[in-house]
Amino acid sequence: MLMIGSRGSALALWQANWVKDQLAGLGFASRLEIIRTTGDKITQAPLARIGGKGLFTKEIEEALLAGAIDLAVHSLKDLPTALPAGLTLAAVPERADPRDAVAGRALSDLPAGARVGTSSLRRAAQLRRLRPDLVVESIRGNVDTRLRKLDEGQYDAILLAAAGLLRLGWEARIVEWLPPEVMCPAVGQGALAIETRESGRGFEVCQALNHAATRACVDAERTLLASLGGGCQVPIGAHAAIRGGQLHLRAVVIAPDATQLVEGERQGPADAAEETGRGLAAELLAAGAGAILAAAG
Repeated sequence: MLMIGSRGSALALWQANWVKDQLAGLGFASRLEIIRTTGDKITQAPLARIGGKGLFTKEIEEALLAGAIDLAVHSLKDLPTALPAGLTLAAVPERADPRDAVAGRALSDLPAGARVGTSSLRRAAQLRRLRPDLVVESIRGNVDTRLRKLDEGQYDAILLAAAGLLRLGWEARIVEWLPPEVMCPAVGQGALAIETRESGRGFEVCQALNHAATRACVDAERTLLASLGGGCQVPIGAHAAIRGGQLHLRAVVIAPDATQLVEGERQGPADAAEETGRGLAAELLAAGAGAILAAAG
């Protein structure tokens, strides 16, 4: 019996149960172990202010290292690019829609001064570029909590990852889909991460769930992020897709106040994803991203 570690939110449980079903299809029985993370305990402060990356993974990774669970299921965008010694990214299943979405009212329908909620510095900064006349406010909580706050009238619209709404069956709440060219997604957005110890049964079993094309795309995005040295304090977006056998990577680095933006694109062979990520990171740094990162850091 394999033990799957997961957060307890509705979305996290959907994701963990999906992996559980995939493992069952391969003939492996498993059960869930719910683990409360720091990010679940601190629900009021903005993510960037309390540390961002690792907030939703640290306690789960500790359980992995202790042998209390055999694998962990995360939203890949929550997983830091540097994993603790002894742990590895065993598999990345096929990605869901990586785009951001708007619930409430479409951006073009919002009047000046309308209140828009988002938990992401990346979304907030890009929104300020698109609509500097809007009031962008922080919103925390699970997907259902954020939708409830919207319905209560605390916000005129909110921005969320489309994948979470799709997985929970709430596609009808989406009033606008934001293409990557308009709102560059978070690194790994829409993808799941299956983390295990570097060896053992969990690692061996979970490799069968890896989707090669998705893995190449997220490897490019995560390598770019690691090469830039960025975290939750700096709005960084990256999106990779494979077209015609080539991996196309686009990325943006934005000042939190949206006054500066550096963006770029690069393509390369799908089997050289990390090289493409490093190459685009170098181009962005040379174009001025380093100054934005330094100022925000």
